[in-house]
Amino acid sequence: MPIATRAFAATSSDAPLSRYDFQRRDPGADDVAIEIRFAGVCHSDLHIVQNDLGNTTYPIVPGHEIAGVVTAVGPNVTRFKVGDRVGVGCMVDSCRQCRPCQEGEEQYCVPGMTQTYGSRDPKGAEVGQKITQGGYSTAIVVDQNYVVTIPDSIPLDAAAPLLCAGITTYSPLRHWKVGPGSKVLVVGLGGLGHMAVKQAAAMGAEVTVLSTSDRKRADAERMGAKHFLINSDTAAMQAAGESFDLIINTVSATHEIASHVNLLARDGTMVMLGLTTEGLPVYALGLLWRRRSVAGSLIGGIRETQEMLDFCAANDIACDIEVISPDQINEAYARLQRSDVRYRFVLDMARI
Repeated sequence: MPIATRAFAATSSDAPLSRYDFQRRDPGADDVAIEIRFAGVCHSDLHIVQNDLGNTTYPIVPGHEIAGVVTAVGPNVTRFKVGDRVGVGCMVDSCRQCRPCQEGEEQYCVPGMTQTYGSRDPKGAEVGQKITQGGYSTAIVVDQNYVVTIPDSIPLDAAAPLLCAGITTYSPLRHWKVGPGSKVLVVGLGGLGHMAVKQAAAMGAEVTVLSTSDRKRADAERMGAKHFLINSDTAAMQAAGESFDLIINTVSATHEIASHVNLLARDGTMVMLGLTTEGLPVYALGLLWRRRSVAGSLIGGIRETQEMLDFCAANDIACDIEVISPDQINEAYARLQRSDVRYRFVLDMARI
């Protein structure tokens, strides 16, 4: 039987999110049905709700940081059982045939991954769903191959943002081989940035945070940062030139990055993680003079997401969160636009 689901959805780009009830499909042979306990609020949710990318279909239930408990499994499911603590991140399917999918990098699926919300949803036809609907809801049904196990040591509420924020920062840290001796600069201490600091420090890196003011200095140091830079401090910025092997840039708004390139050591890389909707100028001279790179990174594959969760459990890492009721989501969005959260909102879906 289809699963009756309560949710909060956006119905247009300029309307507040409101209560929305719909049905999830009946679990198929390979599916896992999940009672969603907590859903993280990501800055990209705000971009999609506001149609900043110009491709949003309404109504849409955002949310791709999902933590919950298995309530049913299909007959072919071998990885999960009823009662398991599980998570769902930014994707719920992919083509499974292209080279990235075959290599466990499903996020780079050539035809395009099926995102947790806002993608075409052929499996939802039986209940009238044309697009996938996300985690600001009480239930979800997902193919077992796109579900991960949440270790018992991580509380479900603090685990939810790991399914996007945690893997978004972990993947580039691993790809660029951060470890003891690495010097890492994290630009922006927000939902992504605070996870980058914790993870890089746990990997043994010497971590510096770059921010617009010193109001988060104590937090950065508590999370493992050894140094703190303010971008308006010209002398300090000059002194830090050519220092960093890797810059993790987490800012989701248009900002100046050309000067940040000069902070990279020879062969250093700045990785862009924030979803910006305007161009950010970078000048060739600063790159070629020290063989520097500017790169991007998109979440991580399912295998790497599970690796990240296990790493966080082993190193006692979780997101710093503020748990709110789903009916506070519009207030949360307003605060998110003011950067007024330390460091991730999480919806308690039992309070819907």
